Amino acid sequence: MQFFTVKRFTLIISVSIWGIAIPSMMALELPDGTIWFEKSPRLLEVTTTYKQIYLRGATYYFTLKLPEDAGEPLGRVVINQRQGFDDIRFNLEDTLAFLETPQNRGQSLTLKEITQEPEMEGISVTFDKPVAPGETITIGLRPLRNPTTSGFYTFGVTAFPAGEQAEGIYLGSRNLYFTDSDGDAVSGY
Repeated sequence: MQFFTVKRFTLIISVSIWGIAIPSMMALELPDGTIWFEKSPRLLEVTTTYKQIYLRGATYYFTLKLPEDAGEPLGRVVINQRQGFDDIRFNLEDTLAFLETPQNRGQSLTLKEITQEPEMEGISVTFDKPVAPGETITIGLRPLRNPTTSGFYTFGVTAFPAGEQAEGIYLGSRNLYFTDSDGDAVSGY
């Protein structure tokens, strides 16, 4: 019986990675109570309002799509800087979240907790009410200032379903490019 459970779990994860639909009756909860998404959320884009180095007042937007068949609501997102010349520091009290995209801003989402996540070396954003499957959400992080050195800065995003024993899934990374000359908002690469 234990072999069957492990084999089925391995099959579900393998199928999920390749993007094949999983029947909704197959919930991803391990015997120890650990919860997984049935279908992974997607990191759609990462953008900044200002790409000039040293500049204050920028917001870095991280947009995610939670599919209809995710199986679980989104409870928490961890964003971490993976590469870049400078370590960018953020003003956590100014973190915001809303439905939809920066270009089509929807209803604001209440955040329960925003913390530095030492285990994942990132910023953990926990929603007051979990985000339902099918929604597109954007999280806005405000740096104290843009980096002092131009170049590419890579950010990784990990999503967690709601629940005490939720297992996160890494959604990937995107780059923001900062320059030493004036310019418009730039999308992640």
